[in-house]
Amino acid sequence: MPEPCSIHSTPRTKTFARRLRRASTEAEKTLWGILRDRRFVDHKFRRQVPIGPYIVDFVCFEARLIVELDGSQHAENARDRLRDDWLARDGYRVLRVWKNDLTDNRDGVLTAIWHALEEPRT
Repeated sequence: MPEPCSIHSTPRTKTFARRLRRASTEAEKTLWGILRDRRFVDHKFRRQVPIGPYIVDFVCFEARLIVELDGSQHAENARDRLRDDWLARDGYRVLRVWKNDLTDNRDGVLTAIWHALEEPRT
């Protein structure tokens, strides 16, 4: 099955995603160190991936799971709700994780990701 990110993304979106990968935040680097190379319960994740008009932080295509690492600018953000709805219509589940939770409660964050990966898809 071809990866959905190539279906709707534009060259501009792909270029922007490459820039985001090079300019990762410390929190993104930390989570990527855990998720990359099938290190996390043998699930393959990719980072800063264009899916349609959006770029997602981390995605496991096999589980159709997107993990978004959010800072305070995302609190009650209407654009995020629209984005999540669009991604859900495309068959993805979105798990939003607060950056400070990754720092203060890493085990809790990883448990939430694990549960989301193990959740049956509907």
